[in-house]
Amino acid sequence: MKIAFIGGGNMATALIAGLAGQAGRQAGGAHLHVVDPNTEALERLAGQYGVSTAANIDVQVGAADVVVLAVKPQQMREVAASLAPLLGAQALVLSIAAGIRIDALSRWLGGYTRIVRAMPNTPALIAMGITGMVAHGEVDEAGRQAADKVMRAVGQTVWLQDERLIDPVTAVSGSGPAYVFYFLEAMQQAALEMGLDAEQGRQLAQATFTGAAQLAAQSGDPVEVLRQRVTSKGGTTHAAIASMEAAGVKEAIVAAMKAAAARGRELGDELGKD
Repeated sequence: MKIAFIGGGNMATALIAGLAGQAGRQAGGAHLHVVDPNTEALERLAGQYGVSTAANIDVQVGAADVVVLAVKPQQMREVAASLAPLLGAQALVLSIAAGIRIDALSRWLGGYTRIVRAMPNTPALIAMGITGMVAHGEVDEAGRQAADKVMRAVGQTVWLQDERLIDPVTAVSGSGPAYVFYFLEAMQQAALEMGLDAEQGRQLAQATFTGAAQLAAQSGDPVEVLRQRVTSKGGTTHAAIASMEAAGVKEAIVAAMKAAAARGRELGDELGKD
């Protein structure tokens, strides 16, 4: 499968590393082509993964089975205008640009419909990501499988039947790593204020978060049950949870995620205007 990337930034680099790594780094990059105006980025990608490169959209993009659009949302309209004349009839367009809806991208591509929209998250940089995906109604099973293969190079995938659910996915997993980092910041601050040094607080907080997340992933029990098991009535954990409940922490988190989803809808409206 020939794959062309338009944009060679962090997320594209993660995908390239994952796809090239499946066949052994440099050997694996032979079927990958990257377009980016940044010469330094192209030289780095070619040197590390053996990909072919170009500064502008070229015929190799037109010959690709999958074209991954990994540019900033504000650049998408211009990129689509350059790409449209070169697209092969069976090429799959896979967009990982936040906020750009399928109907807008299809319009900018002159009515092209073989489009899949994906919302990855930053743990993809260490092949631990998860991506929400939705396909245009005219994308066949082979197209969905091709898109799935690309995104599975950096983690798990979740397929959606309704594009409107991309905004909740953005709120849960797309923005989600920031919530985790925010909670870790708070844990480390508390550790400092209670007398532990910065390194001790960092180590304890990060190991606890990683371990708890793995426990939740490997256990067949709901997270509510796991929480209850470590929350003995009258104990230290109970005191902490009671304090959070009194402060409305859970309600604040839910409200924050709904705000993220609402902003995602707003961005879709703004970015899709002609």
